[in-house]
Amino acid sequence: MMEKELSKLTTESRNVNSMNLSQMTTKEILQTINNEDKKVAYAVEKVLPNIEQAIDQVYDAIQKGGRLFYVGAGTSGRLGVIDASECPPTFMTPPDMVQTVMAGGNGAYTNSAEGAEDNEIQGAIDLKAKELTKNDVVVGITASGRTPYPIGAVKHAAEVGAYTVSLSCNERSEISEYAQCNIEVIVDPEVLTGSTRMKAATAHKMVLNMISTTVMVKLGKVHENLMVDVHASNHKLMERAKSIIMEITNVTYEEAEKALMLAGKEVKPAIVMIEAKVPLQIAKEAILNSDGYVGKAIQLAKMPN
Repeated sequence: MMEKELSKLTTESRNVNSMNLSQMTTKEILQTINNEDKKVAYAVEKVLPNIEQAIDQVYDAIQKGGRLFYVGAGTSGRLGVIDASECPPTFMTPPDMVQTVMAGGNGAYTNSAEGAEDNEIQGAIDLKAKELTKNDVVVGITASGRTPYPIGAVKHAAEVGAYTVSLSCNERSEISEYAQCNIEVIVDPEVLTGSTRMKAATAHKMVLNMISTTVMVKLGKVHENLMVDVHASNHKLMERAKSIIMEITNVTYEEAEKALMLAGKEVKPAIVMIEAKVPLQIAKEAILNSDGYVGKAIQLAKMPN
């Protein structure tokens, strides 16, 4: 198959609304960028069914002990790092549940390693090192849709039998040909031609937020709209944990703090202990038997033995 010419991609086209960018005033530049950014959410809205498909597959995979991998280069890889790294503190997930494989390795998180993105074989090698299984899900992220590194990773994932998702910003992207679920967010040309760290990256950040957050909600790590699995690992998160307990149970600050300490700084058992008036062990058993859902755990803990 012939590779698409870069200049023909939407992400590389010139934006008619910013042709005079270099002659604009500061205010005009800001207004132009803002006007273009407003289009991103609508572009994401158009592909919600595809995002839903990906989420359902990720949820099923994690239920079976599988993992979620984001694979990308440059900005795309860094977006994966941001989303994956926030899952343990926000949802108390194990570090290996959501991971990022990035072209150029860990050093590329903060330093440019643009040449690494052109190595399709390395994408497969780096993902293979994670001992991928058919229970895992791999999301290949590339704004252009033609970056060799994530394409190599997605191809390897398909060979293993893992579920594959492509996330790009061009129609009929090359990477889409190798993935089972294609999320193509068409945000139109960038204000700064080819600078996909702008609208394309914003769109991809939105999609990754949707994937991880929705999966965690479905896993019972959220009660109402509160992060009841927050990892209270510092002062700010400790205070947030107490606030969540107070919000749900209507106890005082002191009572919330006491319950949180008794529960080993875990919010869920603290809530169940208070609401069901049960000791820690029963609260934990109720949470386990309720698949992590706090509301169900409270009801179960209240039931007579």
